[in-house]
Amino acid sequence: MSKTAPEKITRETLIDALNEDLSREYQAIIAYVNYSQVLKGAAYMNIADELAVHAKEELDHALQIANHIDYLGGMPSVVPKPVKTSEKAEEMLQFDLDNEKETIRNYRRRVKQADELNEFAIAESLRNILVQEQDHLIALATALGIDPPNPGIAD
Repeated sequence: MSKTAPEKITRETLIDALNEDLSREYQAIIAYVNYSQVLKGAAYMNIADELAVHAKEELDHALQIANHIDYLGGMPSVVPKPVKTSEKAEEMLQFDLDNEKETIRNYRRRVKQADELNEFAIAESLRNILVQEQDHLIALATALGIDPPNPGIAD
């Protein structure tokens, strides 16, 4: 059984992929702003404060990604991915955890793609973003009282 060769990455496909990432960052900003304000109960006060910090970090990520898209000759997206909401704190935190897992998987893939195009500065920037995204994943898992999940590997 043979595997088909992966699609060759181009600047255009990297721009498209980074725009997907940018839409996911917008989603994260909106979710973290919302969740940080609506989480209720003493058990969630510390994590609510942490989510407000995450919102600011996600904004920084969005600015970096938009800069990379512009540098590559693309137009940064202006549309967020849909944001899930809930009245239940644990559901909100699980939504964030799931989004962070997806974000980490995608940025792992993006690092490889940027390296393949010899865009080492972009790859390095994405690695720094990955460090913060992993910290977010750990904080959310801790708030949920679970071990941090394995986000999976980049293909």
